[in-house]
Amino acid sequence: MSEQSSGQSSGQSSEPSVREGRLGRQGVDGATLVCLFLLALLIIPARLVLSFVPMTLPPALLVALLLGVLWLSGQMVDTVGMSKGRNVVRTAVALYLASQLATYGVATRRWLPTDELTVADSSIIRIMSMIAVAVFVCDAIRTKERLDRVLRLVLGCAAVIAFVGLVQFGLGIDLAGYVSLPGLRTQENGYSAMESRSIFRRPTGTTNHPIEYGLVCAMAVPLGAHYVFQARDDGTPHVRWLVCLALVGLGAMTSLSRTAIVGMAVAGVIMVLTLPKQRKITTLVVGGGFLLGASLVVPGLFGTIRGMFANIEDDPSVKARTADYEAAGEQISENPLLGRGFGTYLPTKYTILDNQFLLTLIENGYFGLFALVGMFLAAAFAAIRVRMISRDEHVRSLASALLAGVLAGGIGSATFDLLGFGVATGLVFTLIGMTGALLRVARAERTTRAEPEVQEH
Repeated sequence: MSEQSSGQSSGQSSEPSVREGRLGRQGVDGATLVCLFLLALLIIPARLVLSFVPMTLPPALLVALLLGVLWLSGQMVDTVGMSKGRNVVRTAVALYLASQLATYGVATRRWLPTDELTVADSSIIRIMSMIAVAVFVCDAIRTKERLDRVLRLVLGCAAVIAFVGLVQFGLGIDLAGYVSLPGLRTQENGYSAMESRSIFRRPTGTTNHPIEYGLVCAMAVPLGAHYVFQARDDGTPHVRWLVCLALVGLGAMTSLSRTAIVGMAVAGVIMVLTLPKQRKITTLVVGGGFLLGASLVVPGLFGTIRGMFANIEDDPSVKARTADYEAAGEQISENPLLGRGFGTYLPTKYTILDNQFLLTLIENGYFGLFALVGMFLAAAFAAIRVRMISRDEHVRSLASALLAGVLAGGIGSATFDLLGFGVATGLVFTLIGMTGALLRVARAERTTRAEPEVQEH
């Protein structure tokens, strides 16, 4: 049974679409709520948390939990326009949820030190909220136009983050540090936006760390390229999207992070491979011009970036990461299937692992690792499937941008403990959910396109 027929058998064929139109005119629907989450996630500095709760709870996490409640409520009725039916992304996210719950159950059943148990409790809340975001995005955004609205906001917010980071990088002024909101307190993360690498400051934007900042910017680069091309095709002003693209591209580079550079390179390769021939040429020319301009505007930047990769085998940070593999292997052998508990491998108590896949293997076992990788693969499959079944060039290009963004986050997980940083994690889960929503849109369009052909025969 297809998704469309499943939705019709649930009594959603006509009434939800009418209601969806009403909600769209009123400006309140699933996409609106996702936009609220993204504003809380990307614009409010990550160091600000709720002051009236004992645990570290950012405002975005509270919104995400609300989205989870709304998604669960929407699945129980057929009158609010929530999508139902099979979806490869939602299935993969459900398996990841199952792995987290199984690990938490096993970990808390045995004795845990108080500090590890406390973090395990807070970590299961954090990851459940991110899972809620992914499934809500997948099921609550039902049209191409609303999906576009959300992704434009993602790009705009990423550009704001990049601008804040560039001010930190160039002027040494932390604009995020001046933000103060009622009901929020500052939670120090032990990292200063003014710390440096080589002769340059390492910016954080509104995030908690330069690596997180760089990865967020890198994941937004393919979205910027997509909307520049779309604006040119539609004959609408594209300067604002070009500015956003330049900001996030320069933000990724000035983060001085291998994770960001590799992520942006992966995203760039995917976009070039999937673009039409004329756009390939334009992308290569514009990309080359951007790199040349950046080297002129920031003298010494490319020398520093080249040095990060040229002597990588002698880099102290790389040596520190690989030196931990033996100790990690011992931890894995103790609980190979379900791990020792999500969040319990405390960096202050054990060691810092800048590899989310390795950390997941320790904390969630092989089941959790396969589920995590499965989410990225499912999102990639959904994006590729959209390109296969859609005749709409805009939808196909959007699928390429999402594929590039998701894989940039996936590759970044190999060099960065992704799930330990809320902003990057929230954006990754949002993009994963977007691929599922776009697959629903593409399948709905294909069904609509096939109906007249059936009638003609």
